[in-house]
Amino acid sequence: MQWNELDQQSCSMARTLSVIGDRWTLLILRDCFLKVRRFDEFQARLGIGRPILADRLQKLVDGFVLTKVAYQQNPTRYEYRLTQKGLDLHPVIMAIVHWGDVHMAGRKGRPLLHLHTSCGHQFDPVQVCSVCAEVLDPRAVQVLSGPGAARPDSTPSERVKSARTARRAKAG
Repeated sequence: MQWNELDQQSCSMARTLSVIGDRWTLLILRDCFLKVRRFDEFQARLGIGRPILADRLQKLVDGFVLTKVAYQQNPTRYEYRLTQKGLDLHPVIMAIVHWGDVHMAGRKGRPLLHLHTSCGHQFDPVQVCSVCAEVLDPRAVQVLSGPGAARPDSTPSERVKSARTARRAKAG
């Protein structure tokens, strides 16, 4: 599988990574959720080169994750705002942040705390079943082929085995 072909895969993870699967893009998204909107602010916070930043922002705009909104005329200057598609990435970003808080924060603790403004409490993100609201344990989740699967009659692990077998037959 080629990196530039991820968006063509019959896999939601691969297609998602084709849009957000690079460290600068994830850090840009983190900053978007921290209300950073302007090119110079991103550059100052991230210490990223202008060409790389411009490329990543444009990719997020092209993927409809961000939208450019003019905030100044003569010269025209833009800020980048999350679209609904971008806002839908919040659980993904929060899951990464939570993992880092638990496993990478160090002795001083979490660098940022998250407050739920509706109830006024600090929180940790949790993943729950959309039907029964029970907290999901990965050991209690079964994966089934969906209607968009490459071969609807096979499971993901069967497709991996099949791909390996095909590669071995090609090589041998």
